[in-house]
Amino acid sequence: MTIVLGTPGLAAADEATGAKDTTYYISLGDSLASGYQPDVDKDTDVAYTDQLYAQLKQRTPGLKHIRLGCTAETTESLLKGGKCDYPNAKSQLDAALQAMAQHHGKVAYVTLSVGANDILLNCVSPAGTLDGACLNSARQSMAKNLAQITGALRKAGTDDTQFVGSTYHNPFLGAWLQGAAGQQAAKESAPLVKAANTGITQVYKSTGFKVADVAGAFSSDDFTTQVNVPGAGEVPANVAKICQLTWACTKKDPHPNAEGHKVIAGAFAAVLAANDAPGASASPSPTSSESATPEPGTDTGANHPTTNGDLAETGASSSTPVLAGAGLAVVAVGTAAVYLARRRRTSEQN
Repeated sequence: MTIVLGTPGLAAADEATGAKDTTYYISLGDSLASGYQPDVDKDTDVAYTDQLYAQLKQRTPGLKHIRLGCTAETTESLLKGGKCDYPNAKSQLDAALQAMAQHHGKVAYVTLSVGANDILLNCVSPAGTLDGACLNSARQSMAKNLAQITGALRKAGTDDTQFVGSTYHNPFLGAWLQGAAGQQAAKESAPLVKAANTGITQVYKSTGFKVADVAGAFSSDDFTTQVNVPGAGEVPANVAKICQLTWACTKKDPHPNAEGHKVIAGAFAAVLAANDAPGASASPSPTSSESATPEPGTDTGANHPTTNGDLAETGASSSTPVLAGAGLAVVAVGTAAVYLARRRRTSEQN
């Protein structure tokens, strides 16, 4: 059964299915969370959020999924709105806070993947060049926005709510297959993305979020191990993984494929399993300075987010310094900055 948020029958349906045993998983983020797939040019249910929900529901039968991810979302639009429309809520964060207020004490899990589009939307020109001054400005605003988002979510939760954010894979490794220049570009991308993920991790941890190591799950830094890839020969393990788990080597699109989303779901599940282990400590509550938040409303309405654009995720973080020169050209390789308009239903699933 699928119950759309904000529909009149929600309370009755919850009562019929045993509302006292119902708990919730709220997923937020960009096209990783919404499962965008370039081969069908739309959001899909292969998203890591859907796969993670299926795993979590096995051990928590009463769990329902409030799916809020929006393709093309940035940290700013997640805060203020503008990419997807959430009826009765001004933004994705507002929709999440309203859901957490309505189901206070029953939200078991909150996951988040956002940040990469801040760089790609604002700082990559149509010619594929990066503006260094823009990057410096974007990283500062991204850090502030991400801290506000995570602080607000943590404040709205309880000690029983588990919060997990993610790092990003490095799709620019796909450039390796383009010859000597591509291999150099792939190598230069690694420290840039690693530094970006370090910054993202620092922000998450500062506000009490655990971190799913998606970069590690994709072996993003392993240039040493050699793997045979049909049609390409011997390539580094990280290149083989990016070709296997994303569209970077086939469609030059950095989005994960279904198998990639399965790996991402596994990275989140591993963190949640560790948190569930006996003796695992709860995440610390954020300080008041970390908890600036829009005022939650009384309606969870987030039924039909409408995507106004699509930019690929690359794992850029506002908390890391821009590495002058290194890797800048390769950032443009996988952006796939094709603007699309599409409508997707955001629902509460059981």
